[in-house]
Amino acid sequence: MNQLLKYDDITKLFNTIQEEKPLVHHITTYVTATDSANTVLAFGGSPVMADDPNEVEEMVSYANSLVLNIGTLSERRLEAMIKAGRKANELNIPVCLDPVGVGATSFRKEAVKRIIEEVKLTVLKGNMSEIKSIYGLDAKTRGVDSTNHTIDGGVLIARKLALRLECVVAITGSVDVISDGKSVFCIHNGHVLLESVTGTGCMTSSLIGVCLGTGYKPLQCVLTGILTMSISGEHAYKQLKPDEGLGSYRVRLMDAISNITAQYLAGGRVDEIK
Repeated sequence: MNQLLKYDDITKLFNTIQEEKPLVHHITTYVTATDSANTVLAFGGSPVMADDPNEVEEMVSYANSLVLNIGTLSERRLEAMIKAGRKANELNIPVCLDPVGVGATSFRKEAVKRIIEEVKLTVLKGNMSEIKSIYGLDAKTRGVDSTNHTIDGGVLIARKLALRLECVVAITGSVDVISDGKSVFCIHNGHVLLESVTGTGCMTSSLIGVCLGTGYKPLQCVLTGILTMSISGEHAYKQLKPDEGLGSYRVRLMDAISNITAQYLAGGRVDEIK
């Protein structure tokens, strides 16, 4: 097992979360803001959702990490993201960008391009379509959903884009690929029902934000955040009764996140690609 996934190291990160309760500043989609906030609370952190350009610089100054999500993008929200991101950079506060549906419209593409140019990212996390779009390859996007589920080329893309942007790149999907430009990890946990619940991608970014708020290495934080969601997805499914469906699964997912342990994560199905 890679040293980033050792039980003792994950335990230390978890203990830090419980002791310090990292404050995660979100500028995110209104569709899943409540789910993201509850996810942060369930994981032991503290959420704040503030997106007015008049206060984001002051708000992010209090935070331990910043999560930017373009799911419901607007000019006003974009301005807030740029201002908050620059302030976070000035204060060495880690920034995670979730470029939801970046390939769907020209506005989204230009917005993400501007964010990347003006804000130094710590983490870029998206599905295959979104990351391919940013990388410069053709990728199909329907609304904000990925229509390109293949992992073909994902390892190379994650590694090269991480080197280009000097940040950790995470491609989420049936197999999650994470790279800091040097190391590459593939996570094989998760359950197909995660794709049927709105907001699980946004919630994953929030989990990463909590981990980043501890000050631990970004690569370890991304691995821990994504593993938390994928393993929780598996446990939530196992807890379903025969007559329960997606509504119950959504509740059980939040339960699983709140009960996740270092021992569960240390048993994750993770491969390191040399």
